[in-house]
Amino acid sequence: MQATASSRAQGANPHLISAAAWLIPGAGHLLQGRTQKGVVFLIALPLMFAMGLWLDGRLFPFVLAEPLVGLAAFANLGSGVPYLLASAMGLGRGVVTAPSYEYGNAFLIVAGLLNMLVVLDAYDVALGRK
Repeated sequence: MQATASSRAQGANPHLISAAAWLIPGAGHLLQGRTQKGVVFLIALPLMFAMGLWLDGRLFPFVLAEPLVGLAAFANLGSGVPYLLASAMGLGRGVVTAPSYEYGNAFLIVAGLLNMLVVLDAYDVALGRK
């Protein structure tokens, strides 16, 4: 309980830290002084996302009629700014006939899901749980 009070006393707003961590992978940890973790996430997660695009993966649309497509879209959204930039630039259309299509999808989805876990970790650190 004491760690939570000291984290809040330092001015670490868990909600702002979480928003920064979602937008820019690793930013939540960097803002809290966890430089090594932050740099690893800042490099690895966008690189994984870029690899998914390079492997002809698809950024799935939000289609509620197809639950698995909607879940994949939600996972893609977890990447934050890389997803927003790729969507704005028209990337991630996916080439179904490409031999690497499914691998690309896996990289894109996993990059988003991993960033969601990184956001939760940054949130826990901001609350003083870690």
